[in-house]
Amino acid sequence: MTGKIDWYSEFVDLDYTPAKDDLICLYYFEPARGISAAEAAGRIASESSAGTWTTLTKLPERVAKIKARAFELNGRYVKVAYPIDLWEPGNAPQLLSGIAGNIFGMKALKNLRLLDASLPAKYIKSFKGPHHGIRGLRSLLKIEKRPLTGAVPKPKIGFSAAEHAEVAYETWMGGFDLVKDDENLTSTSFNRFEDRVERMAKLRDRAEKETGEEKDALLNITGETNEMVRKAGLLHDSGFRFAMIDVVTCGTASVQTLRQVCGDLGIAIHAHRAMHAAFDRNPRHGISMYFLAKLMRLVGVDEIHSGTAVGKLVSTREEVTQIADVLRSSEVEVKTMLPQDWGTIKPALPVSSGGLHPGLIPSVMDILGSDCTLLVSGGIHGHPAGTRAGARAVIQAIEASMDGTDLKEYAREHEELSQALDKWGYLRPK
Repeated sequence: MTGKIDWYSEFVDLDYTPAKDDLICLYYFEPARGISAAEAAGRIASESSAGTWTTLTKLPERVAKIKARAFELNGRYVKVAYPIDLWEPGNAPQLLSGIAGNIFGMKALKNLRLLDASLPAKYIKSFKGPHHGIRGLRSLLKIEKRPLTGAVPKPKIGFSAAEHAEVAYETWMGGFDLVKDDENLTSTSFNRFEDRVERMAKLRDRAEKETGEEKDALLNITGETNEMVRKAGLLHDSGFRFAMIDVVTCGTASVQTLRQVCGDLGIAIHAHRAMHAAFDRNPRHGISMYFLAKLMRLVGVDEIHSGTAVGKLVSTREEVTQIADVLRSSEVEVKTMLPQDWGTIKPALPVSSGGLHPGLIPSVMDILGSDCTLLVSGGIHGHPAGTRAGARAVIQAIEASMDGTDLKEYAREHEELSQALDKWGYLRPK
């Protein structure tokens, strides 16, 4: 390398054939003005592995073996192979520090988006994956075929613990399985976590006794990691079998810790994706929700929000189905992404939420099928006859969808569904 200044070209090898244990990443990129595609690809592979900006006087021989290689260029898309020795087993933060780290700040790149990473079997084996998985969640709630159902008391924050629990009771009595905290409700002066847990446990037990059905809650333990551990213990002691975590704001490290803690307690992790759109909404930059969902299945959540395509939040049908596929399938072959064999990692359940109501249930189930959790909140609490009737309307819409019956026809003999359709019809919120 004598006489050269720029070292980046050493990280582009279009003749390279990835090894079995290489971790492969797929990026979309846009070079800055004056930078060629090959130069940009070299910078991505270099900065995310063993490179630096200039040639060096002395290098360990090892570097030639462990450096990443941009091995396939297709327009604005590049695949980069990373040797397995670059990665510490079981360390999700370190993975992100490499494949989604400094490279996003390089001046030579106008835009960069991490679309996917294909994880080799040797690397996957160092992670736990979901504790319960889809079968485990269905077993907890004794639900064989239909989607799981849940709702957030609305407004999302503002109720006292007593008021929150009363809304939860009405939700359960309408036939719903779960009541969920929203992303910004943890423990406030007017709704302390401990009070909410205690009151909801009492009304959960009452609802179970009166309905003969399993009832539970997705209570938000998001916070400092040691505090999350404490709150998970409180949930367990009160008979709850789920915990909710805002997994993006908490980060992969704390999620991995809570996967161990919750697994030991037999508690399932419900992953809320709050803040995801800060870096996945721009299709030309950031990290795809597809990869985020994949990463969260790897570190061990049991279910995660995946979008609706018909609700109030940004997502397309293609994106939602792709995310559901990477969460639920044991082997994934998505045309625009990378193949993935999950080995012994259990599947996770996709969660549909945001602007749903009974009239949209058939559309969501057409996209996701019945292996999902449907969170319908404003769409039950805003029902003309109240929360309990709203929950019943959703259950009726699910029954109609599973029977292949048109909602209007089913509504003729189901008053709650009829009232819901009169108010919302098939409106898709904006």
